[in-house]
Amino acid sequence: MKVGIMGLPQTGKKTLFQILTGNEVREQAGPPKPVPGAANLLDRRFDDMVAMYAPKKEVHARIDLMLLPKMEQENIAKGDIFRDIADVDAVCHVVRAFEDDAVYHAQGSVDPLRDASMVNSELIIHDQIFVEKRIERIEHMVKKKKDEDQLKELALMHKMLTHLEGETPLRLLELLPEEERLIRSYPFITRKEMIIVLNVGEEDLGNGELMESFKEMCRREKIELMQVCAGMESEIALLDTDAERAEFMKDLGIEASALEMLTGLCLKSLGLISFLTVGPDEVRQWLVKRGAVAPVAAGVIHSDLQRGFIRAEVIKYDELISHGSEASLKKAGKVYVEGKEYIVEDGDILNIRFKV
Repeated sequence: MKVGIMGLPQTGKKTLFQILTGNEVREQAGPPKPVPGAANLLDRRFDDMVAMYAPKKEVHARIDLMLLPKMEQENIAKGDIFRDIADVDAVCHVVRAFEDDAVYHAQGSVDPLRDASMVNSELIIHDQIFVEKRIERIEHMVKKKKDEDQLKELALMHKMLTHLEGETPLRLLELLPEEERLIRSYPFITRKEMIIVLNVGEEDLGNGELMESFKEMCRREKIELMQVCAGMESEIALLDTDAERAEFMKDLGIEASALEMLTGLCLKSLGLISFLTVGPDEVRQWLVKRGAVAPVAAGVIHSDLQRGFIRAEVIKYDELISHGSEASLKKAGKVYVEGKEYIVEDGDILNIRFKV
């Protein structure tokens, strides 16, 4: 899972990236390039399992992050920024919503809804130009020789063009499996899932009016939405202990960190859930597509487990917490034996039985 962090200049996206990854971003020489990073997926259920089992090793699921070059007119005109976006699974668009006279704004004033709409329009225009060029190319090819796949793709391109001309992102266009196959390798940007991060000032942390003003656009365009104060989060990150950070966040009324909120929305937007494997040797978190059956989840751990799958022993997180230990849970008959048709649920604790 790779998420690209993008935005206009001076939105705080670099600060957010540094908070999420712990990596310092240095000034680059030459043309701007994406900066890679990674972050652990924060999940209180994982922490509870570590506390319960005290394992020798603990392994979070991780999310790959990429700080994309800022969306300046030069980068947009060259098209490099779009090639970078095409390489990620989801887009995290950081929008400036804080007032600071010391930090210039590319548009001359702070207007989050205007900026978000402007960037969305640029992404739609990019996809529209690609579709128009593709139509032109296919029409030229079918004049020489008619090909069934090319004719199907031409019809699909016209359908997509009509959709884009309505200023609507392609992630809202439902495609048949055959249509998905035809465009699988194409660099469409607006088919990516999107998360908007409103970067507010400290004084607006508890203000819900800004989030409310974005809800209609986000509902209409299938965008996830969150609000953070990157400046304050960067100060919290400098504190020495988790306890100090938790206390500071509580005083500020921050219920979840930026990383916890963002990774949760990434999983939601990409249709992923997490499950756990636990024991004294290791507690590990894994990611799988929502709706996956037990053998597929087993295959995430190792291909041999999927190939030789016999059954899955399933523990429900809430029941384990309420009983206090795995031994008590077993006495209560709360360890479930499931077969190949079992659909894994978010937070399940799995023990896979297999034979190869």
